[in-house]
Amino acid sequence: MERNIVNILGYGVDTFSFEDAINYIIDRHGQVVTINPEMIECANKDNNFKTIINNAEMVVPDGIGVQVGLKILGASVKRIPGIDLGKALLFRAEHLNKSVAFVGAKSEVVENAVKNIKSELPNLNIVYQHDGYFVDSSDIINSLKEKGPDFVFVALGSPKQEFFISELKSVLPNSVMIGLGGSFDVWAGMVKRAPKIIQRLGLEWLYRTLSEPSRIKRIFPTLPVFVLKVLKERIIGR
Repeated sequence: MERNIVNILGYGVDTFSFEDAINYIIDRHGQVVTINPEMIECANKDNNFKTIINNAEMVVPDGIGVQVGLKILGASVKRIPGIDLGKALLFRAEHLNKSVAFVGAKSEVVENAVKNIKSELPNLNIVYQHDGYFVDSSDIINSLKEKGPDFVFVALGSPKQEFFISELKSVLPNSVMIGLGGSFDVWAGMVKRAPKIIQRLGLEWLYRTLSEPSRIKRIFPTLPVFVLKVLKERIIGR
């Protein structure tokens, strides 16, 4: 299986189906980036972050904005929510008897997330967990190197989680590593996810914004500006 990449505003995005994405990254290992418009806008201001995204082993369209943007550019790519991809990788890890590690969120969040996941997947081999409140990552990276997990799930928020994973890649070249933002909060049962119908309509971002009004500053004007830039690329090119 080979990557088929489409470009949006200078960033390559994989066109895998959900199942193919899982199979590809498990076979190849490496960093998974779940890209959204906010990340693209951030990377436009930070060349190091842009390099990390474009050097990732797989980049999936997490945000509905990226899916819409690609459609404007003539590419029909299905959205792959990071939280769903992460959970599917956990199921696959249990099935394959692979080890996993969790890094990120508040201490009580990661503890409850791991507890709930272990309840759902009793045979999952969890070898390491650590909260996301640290300044120096060297101790955590050394611990992960010692444990050698096959999968590393990181919830530090973007772009911190992508930088952390990029640093970890040289230490764990045969691991699958994915940044999952606020997924640990959902898995811990501390944040309620949007109803299934809202997820299917691609309006989960709106549900979260209405539930957490503080997110409005993150969404606007980033999303409309992103769409305008994509339209410009469509009409006159970059």
